[in-house]
Amino acid sequence: MPWVITSLCQDKVDAACVEVCPVDCIYEYKGDDKSAFPNQLYIDPEECIDCGVCEPECPWEAIFEDERVPEVFAADVGKNAKMLDDKDAFEVPEVTEHPTPSTEEVAENKKKWGYAD
Repeated sequence: MPWVITSLCQDKVDAACVEVCPVDCIYEYKGDDKSAFPNQLYIDPEECIDCGVCEPECPWEAIFEDERVPEVFAADVGKNAKMLDDKDAFEVPEVTEHPTPSTEEVAENKKKWGYAD
């Protein structure tokens, strides 16, 4: 899996990454099992072409190459891959405008997840 969306996206779901993805491999879960798939975006590892254009677009700094996912988010690698088991419950989300988070909001979100870069 080339790129992984981590829990830093949880409940943020800014689709700026979706807008730039050339192959539409970024999905949102529409099913009922919110414990398995929390409210965030997911990258389909079989569709991702490893271009990396999504990473700099994420205002929450939630996207990493799989080899560079911080240890605190290691489980997110499997969570993104697990989407393949229930692919019918995912769809490419509509891109809507979201206010850009401030530097402080991004830092607070990282702190919430125990991540300091």
